[in-house]
Amino acid sequence: MPKYAFYPGCAAKGAAPELYQSTLEVARALELELVELTDFNCCGAGVITEADPDLAYTLIARNMAMAEQLGFSTLMTICGTCQGIIAGANRALRESTTLRDRINARLWGATGMIYEGTVEVKHLQWVLVKDFGLEVLRTKVKHPLTDLHIAPFYGCYILRPSQNLGFDDPVDPSSLERLITALGARPVEYDGRNQCCGFPVFLEKPEIATSMVAKHVAEAKDNGGDAMVTPCPLCHMSLDIYQDQAAKRAGRGLDVPILHLPQLIGLALGIEPKKLGLRHHLVSAAPLLGRLES
Repeated sequence: MPKYAFYPGCAAKGAAPELYQSTLEVARALELELVELTDFNCCGAGVITEADPDLAYTLIARNMAMAEQLGFSTLMTICGTCQGIIAGANRALRESTTLRDRINARLWGATGMIYEGTVEVKHLQWVLVKDFGLEVLRTKVKHPLTDLHIAPFYGCYILRPSQNLGFDDPVDPSSLERLITALGARPVEYDGRNQCCGFPVFLEKPEIATSMVAKHVAEAKDNGGDAMVTPCPLCHMSLDIYQDQAAKRAGRGLDVPILHLPQLIGLALGIEPKKLGLRHHLVSAAPLLGRLES
């Protein structure tokens, strides 16, 4: 199996440690070798770009340069937002030598590193579908998630702008559904699967963001979803942390567990729920785990 430079991102090392924990467990079970960038910096989440685009490029180039120094051509992410932001900046840096030279001048002055533009950015979701392969993944499944209906939630950054990503159809994606099926579960069809979770909106219009969460979770539930799964920890936080408020705004019960992608995979691989950090969620995953045990 190939080795990957591993960029955890801020959320997995802070607000969503269960994502980091479950990723390492899944990588171990699948014998994926991850070499973590232990001195990485934040991707900026698009916010730094608004104030200082060159600073944002420099921060991202630093992470990529570290991967190059370690001898890697692929940087693996586990955050949909990080994937979108880093891939967009990387595309610009690789295509424009003028931009890369300007950013490298800043990077060299601050760190003594330069970025040659040789690194490709891939989310864990893509690594499993393209590199590892779904047929191989099926052979690793010890506890097929039979009879579970899982609603995929892509979010925005892992799909759009598609010219920066080039992995899945931004309008009608299928990679999450294919992963869910490979694990033995049934993917749920609903309109909100590729829409915004509302995370950026909470800062300015929390009532609108809460309504967005209510709409997505209710739609997933009404279409038979036992749980939702997302490749983005920011989407996870929106759908999990604010679900109680969303239910009150919608005037109805929701109680839909929200799983990180490696948590869902880990369950099918037979990894203990405790090792996957499933007790960290605000919306309890206990009913879902009970169904798996029955």
